[in-house]
Amino acid sequence: MIMPRAGDQLLLPVNPFFIGFTLLVALAVNLLPAGRHPAQPDLLAVVLVFWNVHQPRRVGVGAAFLFGLLMDVHQGSLLGQHALSYTLLSYVAISVHRRLTWFGLAEQALQILPLFAAAHGVALLVRMIAGDMFPGWSLLLAPLFESLLWPLATLLLLAPQRRAPDPDENRPL
Repeated sequence: MIMPRAGDQLLLPVNPFFIGFTLLVALAVNLLPAGRHPAQPDLLAVVLVFWNVHQPRRVGVGAAFLFGLLMDVHQGSLLGQHALSYTLLSYVAISVHRRLTWFGLAEQALQILPLFAAAHGVALLVRMIAGDMFPGWSLLLAPLFESLLWPLATLLLLAPQRRAPDPDENRPL
């Protein structure tokens, strides 16, 4: 375990039910019939990457593949399009998770941006190979919106793990 920087707060262990709950809520938000716009951020991808970075042993590539298949079935898209995209996204997020946690939230969002862009690029490539039309240049905004959601997702999803300040002088941690 990498020790936190000076001034960072130690976190309590995460509840596995909370991880599952947040993934299911993100899936439910993606399933809402709000109309699919190419610039709409993929909340499930943001939550998957968050848990891949912060809990890589609990949420891995297999969970990303399963949620990708669920998104493919829901959207009626080519089976495996989202699964491939989420799997590659999770693999890279798990690969950089130790390095990423050493940065602040703004720097993390900047480093996550190419991951989201690559995931959207893979999904677009699969769609184009299958014969679908180009959805438009507004597709480039989706990874930007997802990386802008990163600090908010981090603050919300780490909130249950934050430890209350303990004034006990016998236990400094």
